[in-house]
Amino acid sequence: MSVHIIVCIKSVAKSAPRGVARRTPENSELNPFDRPALEAALQIKAQLGGSVTVLTMGPPVSMEVLAEAQAMGADKAVLVSDRALAESDTLVTSKVLVAAIKKIGRFDLLLFGTRTADSDTGQVGPQTAALLDIGFVSRIKEIDTKEGGWEIKRTIDAWEERWHIDAPAAATVDARAFHPRPVGLVGISQFYVQPDVAQWSLTDLQLMPQEVGLSGSPTRVAALEKIKRNRKCEMLAGEPQAQVENLIARLTARGALE
Repeated sequence: MSVHIIVCIKSVAKSAPRGVARRTPENSELNPFDRPALEAALQIKAQLGGSVTVLTMGPPVSMEVLAEAQAMGADKAVLVSDRALAESDTLVTSKVLVAAIKKIGRFDLLLFGTRTADSDTGQVGPQTAALLDIGFVSRIKEIDTKEGGWEIKRTIDAWEERWHIDAPAAATVDARAFHPRPVGLVGISQFYVQPDVAQWSLTDLQLMPQEVGLSGSPTRVAALEKIKRNRKCEMLAGEPQAQVENLIARLTARGALE
C-alpha cells in the first residue's frame, strides 16, 4: 500500500517581542510541535511506501522551515504566501490550507502538530479537518493502516483509546510520541540554496483578498506579551503526615479545598 501524507507545518517566532510578532530569519524556526508530526509521516512512508508533502502558509521566510522539512525527508514542499494573508486568524488559515490541500490533490492522511509555539491555540488542525469534512483524531501516539483506513491509539486523561477512522483522515500528533530525527546543517543548506518548493498565491488558490487577512478574520491578535509569574516556594517541615496535614490546612484556608 502506497500512501500520500500531507503535513502542515509553520514557521514560528522564537521569542515574543512587544506588540505584534514579525517573523524574520533571525527570529523564526520550525514549530517544535510540528517536528513529531513530520517524523510520524516519514516513519509511515518508510513502512508503507509513498510520499510526504509539507505545506505551510506564511511569509517568504517560511522557505527555511520547508528546507528543513525536505532535509528530514519530505518529498515535496508547498508555500502559500501572499501579502493579503497578513494577520489572518486561525479560521482563515484553515480555509487557505483547505484550498491548498484541494489543489495538491489526493491524500490519505493529513497531519498537524498539536499546537504552535507562538499562538498556542491548537485550532488549525481540527478546523481544517472540519472544513474538508473528514474524520479527525487529536494527539495520536500510534497509527497503522487497517481495512481502508487508519487504526489510531491515543492517551487522554490516563485512558488509552483506540480509534478506527476511514481514509482520508486528519490528526494531530502527540509531541512525545515520535522523536524527530536529527538533521545536519549541510542537508538544510542544500535545499535552502536550491529550493524545490511550489509557491502559490491567492490567485493560484482562487481566493479573494477580502476573504483573508484581517478583513476575513472573525478574530484578531492585539499583541503578544511575555507573562511574568511571581512564584514563591516554601518547604514544609516535619514528617510526611505532618506535611500533608499542614498543606491541607493551608489549601483549605485559601479556599482551594472544602
